[in-house]
Amino acid sequence: MQFKQPEVLYFLAFLLIPILVHLFQLQRFVKVPFTNVAFLQKLVLQTRKSSRIKKWLILATRLLLLTALIFAFAQPYFSNHKADEKQNFFIFLDNSLSTAAIGEKGNLLQIASQEIIENLSDKANYSLATQDNFYKNKTASELKDILLKVSNTAKKTNLKDVLLKAANENTSNNTKNILISDFQNIKKEDITNFPSNTTLVKVSPEQKSNISIDSVFVNDNGSSNFNIHITVRNQGGAKKDIPIALYNADKLINKQTFSIEENNTTQITFSIVKSPIFLGKIDLNFKDTYSFDNSFYFTIYTNEKTNVLSVGESADFLSRIYTKEEFNFTASSFQNVNYNEIPKQHLVILNELENIPQTLINSLESYVENGGNIIVIPNQNSTINSYNNLFNKLNIGSLLSQKNDSLKITDINYNHPLLKNVFEKKVTNFQYPFVKTLFNTTFKNASNLISFENKQGFIQQVHLPKASLYWVAASLQKENSNFINSPLIVPVFYNIGKQSLQLSELYYTIDKQNTIDIDKHLGKDEILTITSNTGSFIPLQQTFQNKVRITTKEEPLVAGFYQIKQQNNLIKNCAFNYPKSESSLDFLTLSGIDNTTISTSVKDTLENINNENKIQWFWKWFLALAIVSLLLEILILKFFKP
Repeated sequence: MQFKQPEVLYFLAFLLIPILVHLFQLQRFVKVPFTNVAFLQKLVLQTRKSSRIKKWLILATRLLLLTALIFAFAQPYFSNHKADEKQNFFIFLDNSLSTAAIGEKGNLLQIASQEIIENLSDKANYSLATQDNFYKNKTASELKDILLKVSNTAKKTNLKDVLLKAANENTSNNTKNILISDFQNIKKEDITNFPSNTTLVKVSPEQKSNISIDSVFVNDNGSSNFNIHITVRNQGGAKKDIPIALYNADKLINKQTFSIEENNTTQITFSIVKSPIFLGKIDLNFKDTYSFDNSFYFTIYTNEKTNVLSVGESADFLSRIYTKEEFNFTASSFQNVNYNEIPKQHLVILNELENIPQTLINSLESYVENGGNIIVIPNQNSTINSYNNLFNKLNIGSLLSQKNDSLKITDINYNHPLLKNVFEKKVTNFQYPFVKTLFNTTFKNASNLISFENKQGFIQQVHLPKASLYWVAASLQKENSNFINSPLIVPVFYNIGKQSLQLSELYYTIDKQNTIDIDKHLGKDEILTITSNTGSFIPLQQTFQNKVRITTKEEPLVAGFYQIKQQNNLIKNCAFNYPKSESSLDFLTLSGIDNTTISTSVKDTLENINNENKIQWFWKWFLALAIVSLLLEILILKFFKP
């Protein structure tokens, strides 16, 4: 038992007063003379004994009365915390897209929010974390207003960050941590080291079957049409005759039905007529666990090309890689190069130059400062000093010496961004290309794409503040190397060209860093905006001499078509889709997690916690006991006759 006003208990010392009064009260008996009192002797003894019992009963009732009153004013109670101590709650409410599914009681997020509202306590302090926001130290009424506005979002927060916030909120042992989630795509090792007093509440969709559009890719069949290939993923039992439709913006182009096996994928193909711009939307008409993944958006631009300029020796392999369908490729000798065209290029290749003229070096310095990329392929007879003049201008390092040493090209950096996902598997037994003569270099901030057998870089990416320089360590002439006959040359040079201008992808993924290059020159105070039917925002952007680079991550958060605009002028359309991981039906099974209590009901969890923290007051019972004691004393005085 605890007391809200324990200092009142000091008044129990005053109970000595009635005790002393009763102990030292000397009640004199009046003697009445009689001629013969022998027959009254027994009656006198009985009267004195009854009077003494009455006194002790009155003393007991008065002591009980005073004790009960003192205890009542001390306000006794039973609870696991102090009466004047506010209860603290840290609640994580998962409002990711997957919690829009329908559970046993209805929409998972809406039901969870409603059950939290119904079990809020005015005497508690709340901190609420969601996937996209954090609300600290809120009252019950404030939290209610917040919960009524919580909606599903495509933004995803790492659960480790949530646990860190929970740990920071645990300022006392009186904090209760409640994590409400479907625990989708989470491994048990990701949610260890929970703070004490943590309850995990798992909300689950009622339906365990889902079909979603996983990806889209387009190929040119060589005619006047494009083939659009749609990969559909099925989780659950086999499904038949599912309608699927293709739209160009809001115009229906084609539709068909398909069937899919249990827990399998299938591919559906549509053929469309080529057009400069195609705003594609795919719709699946099927009711399953998730509805947000039944639509997919993509855009096709057929007129976007990367500008590539080769300066130096003519090379057939470059023209075969940089085809006119995807690149604006120009080859020029260094004597005939048009320096006014260099700032317009997205990639400049210095191909087998013996000397790099100072004029070209000055142009390239300005070009690189404005975000232009360079590939440098040396000549067997290259003058080291002229190359070092360029490298010194760019402050990247230096060319040391030429080395006559036949080496095989054996190592591929599969994790490099240029080569990632290029190869289906790691190749270790291909026919290694070789070089006879190479150049030794020392570069700053360089990473190897392809290396020699001695681990020296054959093709290196040197990272500059706004661009990249790609160094090839040896001449690619047939007399010196057979690398141009190797299958490696195509993905390396092709991807360098493609990434020199981040052309519009078919689609981008929400809540992921995306880079979009706009082939546009902006004025000093001009900016680009991204707009949709529901609003607009200004993305992070870098302005270069020959392009503007846009980076998105925090926005947008809703799938659909978006327009990149310069003031009111439309420059480009782009499409954004929700992450495919949100369509997964892979949920963590909660068991055996330290410091946690497992539950499947938000309502039961909060009710149990509130009951545990409920204060059981007893002052009314003590007040009632005091009244009973007073009544007993009155009855004793009135009806007890000694």
